[in-house]
Amino acid sequence: MTSAEARRKHIEKTVLANGLRVVTEYMPQVRSVSFGVWVDGGSRHETARQSGISHFIEHMVFKGTSTRSAEDIACSVDAIGGHLDAFTTKENVAFTAKVLDEHLSRAMDIVSDLVLDPVFRDEDIAKEKTVILEELKMDEDNPDYLIHEIFSRSFWKGHALGRPIIGSQRTINSFERRQIRGFFRRTYEPRKLLITAAGNIRHSDFVRVVEDRFGGLKPRETTRRVSPPKPVPSIVLHNKPSLEQVHICLGLPTHAMADPRRYASFVLNTVLGGGVSSRLFLKIRERAGLVYSVFSDFSLYADVGCLSVYAGTSLEAVEQVIAYVLDEFRDLKQNRVSDEELRRAKDHLKGSLMLSLESTSSRMSNLARQEKYLGEFLSLDEVTGRIEAVEAPALRELANQWFHRGKIALTILGNLAGFRFGREKLAC
Repeated sequence: MTSAEARRKHIEKTVLANGLRVVTEYMPQVRSVSFGVWVDGGSRHETARQSGISHFIEHMVFKGTSTRSAEDIACSVDAIGGHLDAFTTKENVAFTAKVLDEHLSRAMDIVSDLVLDPVFRDEDIAKEKTVILEELKMDEDNPDYLIHEIFSRSFWKGHALGRPIIGSQRTINSFERRQIRGFFRRTYEPRKLLITAAGNIRHSDFVRVVEDRFGGLKPRETTRRVSPPKPVPSIVLHNKPSLEQVHICLGLPTHAMADPRRYASFVLNTVLGGGVSSRLFLKIRERAGLVYSVFSDFSLYADVGCLSVYAGTSLEAVEQVIAYVLDEFRDLKQNRVSDEELRRAKDHLKGSLMLSLESTSSRMSNLARQEKYLGEFLSLDEVTGRIEAVEAPALRELANQWFHRGKIALTILGNLAGFRFGREKLAC
């Protein structure tokens, strides 16, 4: 049996009668279990008036259930030495826990209570509005956050993907108990729930634990439809005089999460700006000395994707930094990546992947990603094999598909003092 076959043997999936999916990976070498309840209901599933409600509900479930106060929830997790977390993304809400294997049942009691029985008291809603509004202020004071939000809003203009996960001051203040409960009931239904676990746990045992808590949850009819956005290649100059640096975000449309070209894309991104040996880092920081931070990254979703480049620099260097980025776009279109550079990028990717999947938490999250987006469970050997199979012509082909002046969106944030930038300068 190969290592890939051995890992697949340790991954099992069950669908409960109500439609809830359960996926586990058995890791006998550890004593911990990480599990997560994944809700198909992130910010892109909201209307404009609901913007931020998924994130608001994620906060509210920790304020108490019909049997536990907020203090009870916190103390219950501490009492077993566990870790409880939650987060909201554009496409998911997740509630995760990591505990010793012997405390799995108690931890599931807590998490299932949060997900199934929050009370949404009016006084808690009022207090949490204040908390989240402060979180919003904190985010807006952070230029690294703000530049990407402004970019996303213009790039996915008019679509829920372009709205901030946290919502706006107006929408947050508008939330009230009836609206919150209605959205919760429509979203937290079994066919939109996925529960994954990794660690020292047998699949059949874990399914019984899940069935005991979630088996009685009834499916509900919903009419929600999610449509893909159309990217808008706009240029946005956002003046914020209080900032010392000028922040640049330059991006373009790519492909969705499950696209088979993703392995070549990951290698291309690594070559471009995925690490300290990448072209952008070496050229713009190490050789030119124009930035402290510069990198490229993907934002991939179920039906669309974006490759973006971020840099922070002085106003005087903005045009030069952008020109350097475009130089690399042009070079990737015209010239073959060398064998040495390709080897370095593949090894970097494989090493990062292997290190990231050493914990039960990361394996649990990886199960969710593969189930929700890929529809298959790949072993580490299979993934690294697909990375190894990427050849230099595939990178050049992607570059020629993506890197075009008419597709590039650009956001510049800072004390711009009348600075202007035209599309004619984006030629690549």
